[in-house]
Amino acid sequence: MSSEPGGLPRVWKDALLWTTGLPWRVGFGALGRMAPRSPEHWSSPGGQAVLVVAPHPDDEVAGCAGTILLHRARGDRVTVAHATDGARSRALGLPPGEMARRRRGEAEAAAALLDVDLAWIGLPEGDWQDDELVGRLETLIERTSADLVYAPSRVDFHPEHRRVASSLARALERRGELLPVRVYEVQVPLTGVLVNRVADTSRLAIPVRRAVRAYATQLASLRRTLRSRRYAALRYRVGREAEVFWEISSLAYAALHPSHPETAPSGFRGIRQLPLTDPLAYLTGRDERRRLSLAAADPDLARAAAR
Repeated sequence: MSSEPGGLPRVWKDALLWTTGLPWRVGFGALGRMAPRSPEHWSSPGGQAVLVVAPHPDDEVAGCAGTILLHRARGDRVTVAHATDGARSRALGLPPGEMARRRRGEAEAAAALLDVDLAWIGLPEGDWQDDELVGRLETLIERTSADLVYAPSRVDFHPEHRRVASSLARALERRGELLPVRVYEVQVPLTGVLVNRVADTSRLAIPVRRAVRAYATQLASLRRTLRSRRYAALRYRVGREAEVFWEISSLAYAALHPSHPETAPSGFRGIRQLPLTDPLAYLTGRDERRRLSLAAADPDLARAAAR
């Protein structure tokens, strides 16, 4: 029987997580039956160039692994770009150099499993200049001829996620080309206030878990995102697992992001290791989500919201 750091065997931990999360699954199922609003279902015409921007190696798997596989099944060409090397993760007690080396290897393994092109940027986590990343992303958008961008979210507590999102916003603004942007969630839910696209990834549960396991150093945090997939499926009544997105224009995405996101309080909470407090991740910051939803419909309001 395998075990993990922390003492309890894995099977016992899984049983504990399943039991403590049961009331919330019942609640999301009830909400799905009562809520009148239903987001559009994922679709692709096929033959598109798709760019996924991940702040760290593993964020693409956390937010949209199943959707990436749906794109590949439609014949879309998918490129995953990792903005930073993830060296500052404290998982497993690894030193920064070893962590960066491990995470790049994990990113390569996940890219092979997802059948995507890997565009490694890999700036040193926490020690990079915004202008450098903006330039690298602008070049990448042009080189890939991206038709669609999957982007990190401003609705997040992690300063590096928000900073990468702001750099991507500037790159899209400088490109000047109007593109659809699908904002994905990592550990902070977008919630029904913002979600307007849902992808049923139920039949891809096994390959999604293979991609998750490729990031061996990050398993503890990635397992939380599997819970949010189950909640989303119940909430939007699309099978057993789902990935959700906030689709807006590149113009709106650019306007929503402040120039210095690391200095602004986030006001959001993520899903944590145990499910006991999961609803708080959906409730905390609800007013800010509503403000962003309204602002995204009007670029002038969006710029005001970004300040």
